[in-house]
Amino acid sequence: MTDLSGKQVLITGGGTGVGADMARGFTAAGAKVVIAGRRSAPLEAVADGSDQIRPVICDVTDETSVRSMFAAAGPCDVVIANAGAADTAPFGRTTLEQWNAMMAVNLTGVFLTLREGLNQFTGWGRLISVASTAGLKGYGYVSAYTAAKHGVVGMTRAVAQEVAKKPVTVNALCPGFLDTEMTDRSVANIIDKTGMDEDAARKELAKHNPQKRLIQPAEVTAAALWLCGPGSEGINGQALPIAGGEL
Repeated sequence: MTDLSGKQVLITGGGTGVGADMARGFTAAGAKVVIAGRRSAPLEAVADGSDQIRPVICDVTDETSVRSMFAAAGPCDVVIANAGAADTAPFGRTTLEQWNAMMAVNLTGVFLTLREGLNQFTGWGRLISVASTAGLKGYGYVSAYTAAKHGVVGMTRAVAQEVAKKPVTVNALCPGFLDTEMTDRSVANIIDKTGMDEDAARKELAKHNPQKRLIQPAEVTAAALWLCGPGSEGINGQALPIAGGEL
């Protein structure tokens, strides 16, 4: 197991899903963890499980809020931009409001988080974004989300070139459809629009994965821990699919 004793990790979107799993995984590896999000109740629920997890309220789409988050957190060695949201609509009916909302949380929020994270590093550091297979390929009916995640992958590759001479790496994790609350909402949307039952709707999402299953949050956590451990120093500017061979 990666030993991160003495390190502090900041995880946005840390109250649910992958973010909550990462918080538990990094504390198990010995790190102190700060989890951030807009809602206090989910953050408190995760933090209550460990005295090594501390919650901070933050809206990652707001520059002042992100700076306040880092001020409250203190020096961080690992910064994980995990906060995100998904919305669906046919491209021809995607509104500017929907487009801007997807860009704000999924791209601008990652930019602000990683920029402030990089600027507060004083030596060794790891910047990790949780993107998506939608950052590496196209999916119908989520054009704004897909465009934002492609932007995250491009930004990751660009920043990696800037930090290559430092003891810092920048990488993106690109999971396929996950077994999380966000996917629960996608399932509900499929049920509403098609009349499928829940099992059939989940299989509809799982079929994108050649293993015919949803990815577990723990698999993303394991990849993030690997990027922070010895032997991963040469992994920089990569977008790592966690998708059972979909890509």
